[in-house]
Amino acid sequence: MELNVERIERYSRQIILPEVGGEGQRKLFDARVLLVGAGGLGSPAALYLAAAGVGTLGIIDSDDVDLSNLGRQIIHTTADVGRPKVESAEDRIRALNPDVRIRALSERATAATLPGILAGYDFVIDGTDNFASKYLINDACVLAGVPYSHAGIIRFQGQLLTVLPGRSACLRCLFPSPPPEGAAPTCAQAGILGPVAGVIGTLQALEAARWILGIGDLLAGRLLIYDALRARFREVAIPRDPRCPVCGESPTIRELRDEAPVACPTRAARV
Repeated sequence: MELNVERIERYSRQIILPEVGGEGQRKLFDARVLLVGAGGLGSPAALYLAAAGVGTLGIIDSDDVDLSNLGRQIIHTTADVGRPKVESAEDRIRALNPDVRIRALSERATAATLPGILAGYDFVIDGTDNFASKYLINDACVLAGVPYSHAGIIRFQGQLLTVLPGRSACLRCLFPSPPPEGAAPTCAQAGILGPVAGVIGTLQALEAARWILGIGDLLAGRLLIYDALRARFREVAIPRDPRCPVCGESPTIRELRDEAPVACPTRAARV
């Protein structure tokens, strides 16, 4: 994509950063980021990546917009209720930045489809809300060698971890398997304050941008935990587990499988 006068003006505030410049902006133009989920986490992540000029955004989500989504899923509006989320998100991104190429898939990511989808992307943002999808994304990215941002939110808490396959811990290093069904409440049961999703989703976008630009210290091997009630962040070191079933020394997971769906809040309290 050509860095013409109009684009220089659009992206001027980040181009003037020494860590970005024209070369960094071109890296953003050339980047391809997949967002799995267009909800509370995917909404702010998609908007900020689009605004930054990430050239290609893929969005996969099988749900329609519901009125109860609007308190936190800021990419959608009241007029979008009943529409597929990927269509609503695509319209909002195009209105924000016509430079961005959008690949919208109104379907659920599965073990059969995700490997083929991942092949076209450089970085993945996990914006899902259930353990089955989170473990599927983790395993798919690790097996394909694609870096990704994991996150979880519930009530007034959020957590974030960046996974660099072969270099840092993955989700299964932290939690080897999903919890039993019913062991953890969902956001629908326990609630979520909308801005918490905004904070964590925005941090996911920042991780993607920093990875694309090759700047700063990613949250690789570091779980960042946010307590919104106390306005505090804390960090927990997460080393690679040599016994990890997907990225360990003798992995037992060599191909993708679909886990039984289990709703997923953050599990930071167990760390």
